[in-house]
Amino acid sequence: MTRGIDHLVLAVRDLDRARAFYESLGFTLTPRAVHPWGTANHLVQLGGCFLEILGVADAAKIPPHAPGQFSFGAHNRDFLARREGMSMLVFQSRDARRDQAEFAAAGLTTYAPFDFGREAKLPDGGTARVAFSLAYVTDPRIPDGAFFTCQQHAPKYFWKREYQGHANGARTIAEVVMAAPDPPAFADFFAKLQGPESVRAADGALAVATARGRIRVLTPQDFAARFGAPPPGPATPRFAAFRIAGCDIGATTRLLASARITHGLRNGALHVPASAAHGVMIVFSPE
Repeated sequence: MTRGIDHLVLAVRDLDRARAFYESLGFTLTPRAVHPWGTANHLVQLGGCFLEILGVADAAKIPPHAPGQFSFGAHNRDFLARREGMSMLVFQSRDARRDQAEFAAAGLTTYAPFDFGREAKLPDGGTARVAFSLAYVTDPRIPDGAFFTCQQHAPKYFWKREYQGHANGARTIAEVVMAAPDPPAFADFFAKLQGPESVRAADGALAVATARGRIRVLTPQDFAARFGAPPPGPATPRFAAFRIAGCDIGATTRLLASARITHGLRNGALHVPASAAHGVMIVFSPE
């Protein structure tokens, strides 16, 4: 069974500036939340998935990586030392411990499951405790990225309708696009993450179906041909773009123009280049 896209981690150096930028794109953001391991975030809640706009709040609190232990804070701190952009791709989970066992049995690089909770600010001004369990996976060929599954233990306190209405009409994460010199080389990796039936290699590209959204891995040349710009980031495999579906193209165009955000229309979708969007291309499409 495939695991649907749960959320994207978008690492930024100035969280307040990034919040204002995403608001200017027509998104509604949750209040700032602070993690005990030194990071902070704002979320863009969509239909069962979300964007996590993440910054370092207190570097002194970030724990180091340790044998068998993955440090979320250290990964994103080190990513931001190099650049801004999409640092992690997250899948939904019903049981993070089972995920970790399955990934380990398949031969993926895994770590001890991680449990945590925090106080969430509710739209009425109150707070409620939300809790999560995470199962991490890394691949040495992707030094700029990591993957994990996220099991929610109190979803009724996490998802709030008041945060899910967006002026741009956004409804869901439809696609994540990676750039890599040899996309088919990752077929086995994604087959172990999502199941072999979900992976298809053709014409030098890789397509991965999930229960929500898809992943596409393109060569830098094919990325540039599709999006009209080279992929951001280093030469190593990396997350380069994501597409949000359900958008009102007319309304979004007006929002971008009003905020003087660089954008272009290509094949019926609006593109905001990585140079204007904190290191990752953002694509808005109707479907």
